[in-house]
Amino acid sequence: MKRVFIAMIMLMGVLGAKAQQQADEPFRAYLFNDEYKVYMRINLYEQDVVISWQEMFGQLPGFLAKESSAFCWIITDAKIEGNKAELEISNDYGSEDLTATLTCVNDSVYILRQNNGSTLKVPENKKWKKLPTTLKFIKKLKN
Repeated sequence: MKRVFIAMIMLMGVLGAKAQQQADEPFRAYLFNDEYKVYMRINLYEQDVVISWQEMFGQLPGFLAKESSAFCWIITDAKIEGNKAELEISNDYGSEDLTATLTCVNDSVYILRQNNGSTLKVPENKKWKKLPTTLKFIKKLKN
């Protein structure tokens, strides 16, 4: 009984440390926008995100993609300043690029604002759909 109690205390400590790490590192996340069905997978700290269907790009700060599509926008560089991150983003063809700011509003809401360069577009019904210059993302548990 004593061993079970000790194991439970240790497990609670590990889970608490994991939750604290996630709170301390808001730019390690899986973010989703329900309206446009786009998501971001980011780790702007270690910059070790690998796009599973495009491994040739290696480890990156992250990417933005659309559900049901292999097309993505690659985050090629990221600089964190407080609750904001300045991002350099390129499409996976390398033909378009832009700068954007990702702001962590709170522990679950993020705002992506396109600054300069190309406009984010994603495939939809065999056409390119432009995304708004400001997008709201919600942090999801998948990471």
